[in-house]
Amino acid sequence: MAQINLLPWREELRKEQTSQFLTMMGLALMLTASIMVLIHMNVARMIEHQNNRNSILTTEIKQLDIQLLKIKDLEDTKEKLLSRMEIIQSLQQKRPQIVHLFDEIVKTIPEGLHILEIKQASNNITINGIAESNGRVSAYMRNIDASDWMTKPRLQVIESTRKDGRGSKFILVAQQSAPKTDDDKAEGL
Repeated sequence: MAQINLLPWREELRKEQTSQFLTMMGLALMLTASIMVLIHMNVARMIEHQNNRNSILTTEIKQLDIQLLKIKDLEDTKEKLLSRMEIIQSLQQKRPQIVHLFDEIVKTIPEGLHILEIKQASNNITINGIAESNGRVSAYMRNIDASDWMTKPRLQVIESTRKDGRGSKFILVAQQSAPKTDDDKAEGL
């Protein structure tokens, strides 16, 4: 029988398979490296895009903070204006009160009583005057108590000016008030 040596053929097949394996391995490494580079580039692009969005949001937040400060300043200005308007309205409402008060002072003065000085501090009215008798001062106090525009008369000082006791100097304090309106009466019920 003849002897056939198959070793060189097997050796060549192994060499060819090894070279194919190395080639495939090289291609797989190159493909893996290129995929890794593409993924890295995509992630870098996404990070850059997110950073751009963050910078836009930061800019918008700064603008909104500025607008919030302006709104707060406007609200402060609004509160100041409203308080001024309330003061003006209260002054407008109190304007006719002084006329009514002087009219009421004249109506409540009994005969034989003369007013020398009237002072007003807040709602307190201090009245200095001279009366023919202490009874006239009492009548004046009763008239003030019955008045719609003055209340709570208090006699601070009364002193006789004549020796016969017929003339008296007095200092009287009363409070200014306003008559109750229909709304005030309804709230009191």
